[in-house]
Amino acid sequence: MQATLDRVKRDRHGYLRNPADWNEDLAAELAAEEDLCLTPRHWEILHLLRGFHATYDITPNTRVLVRTVREQLGESRGTSMYLMKLFPGGAVKQGCKIAGLPRPSQCF
Repeated sequence: MQATLDRVKRDRHGYLRNPADWNEDLAAELAAEEDLCLTPRHWEILHLLRGFHATYDITPNTRVLVRTVREQLGESRGTSMYLMKLFPGGAVKQGCKIAGLPRPSQCF
């Protein structure tokens, strides 16, 4: 399983240095490092995060992510509680790491 992760460069926090290196196999490996097993609901959020980053060239803060999820996936999924259940390490922080995006600037 580590074969893919060994071939990509990451920063000291484990985020990919080059988001173009990302693929779904790599995401599964990154998730496993975070003790997560990705479900279709995780994938919706990961693809949404990648789409947001591709459109705006930034990672959203939590409030913007919740609003975007609500707009694109509906009221029941557009809550911070829903996102925290999927990504207990933080929807933006952990989600961006698994989605292969840069470390959010609001993460310390």
